[in-house]
Amino acid sequence: MLSSLLRRLSRALLWFAAGSIAVVLVLRWVPPPGTALMVERKVQSWTHGEPIDLQRDWTPWAQISDELKVAVIAGEDQKFASHWGFDIPAIQAALAFNERGGKIRGASTLTQQVAKNLFLWSGRSWLRKGLEAWFTALIELFWSKERILEVYLNSAEWGPGVFGAQAAARYHFGVDASRLTRQQAAQLAAVLPSPIKWSASRPSAYVASRAGWIRRQMSQLGGPSYLMQLAPAHRR
Repeated sequence: MLSSLLRRLSRALLWFAAGSIAVVLVLRWVPPPGTALMVERKVQSWTHGEPIDLQRDWTPWAQISDELKVAVIAGEDQKFASHWGFDIPAIQAALAFNERGGKIRGASTLTQQVAKNLFLWSGRSWLRKGLEAWFTALIELFWSKERILEVYLNSAEWGPGVFGAQAAARYHFGVDASRLTRQQAAQLAAVLPSPIKWSASRPSAYVASRAGWIRRQMSQLGGPSYLMQLAPAHRR
């Protein structure tokens, strides 16, 4: 019985691995039709009796403001161009901070956030973390850095039911994602840690201060010229 159970478990794991690899490969070229986070938000709205209309318009890389691309990197993951999905020093620092009894602090890279938003549920269980690591590794293996950031910018949450750069630009500033200014981009990046609680278009003092810090970090990174580090080698 134990041998049969192990065979079934092994077969199930192999099917899961093959299926997840296939899905990640397809999404290298095909825009994701939605994300697990969008489904989660929709279900939450039903259970709370407060239905919401999800807003999301897939926008290709070339039609998203370079200022927003750099702002998100500056605010969320400044080692994005050089790491392989995991910022080990940041993870170690977060673990040490949490062990000292401080408020729980994460150290997720943009790639990890893409993996979580696309495929997984919210929470901090070891199972979810393990699956996040698996999908993060697959995404880094099969996608370019440009593709990872493109999917992130089209999947990030920027308000109640507001997903992706185009919907966020329209919702907060009444412009297309391609026309976002540096200040607007910084304000959008500033609210990413808590997009339901904070507003990019009506920033609190804290959000305004964080946006100012992000603008300075954008300049230190080199502004839009930083994005050349994400381009495939043949385009550099």
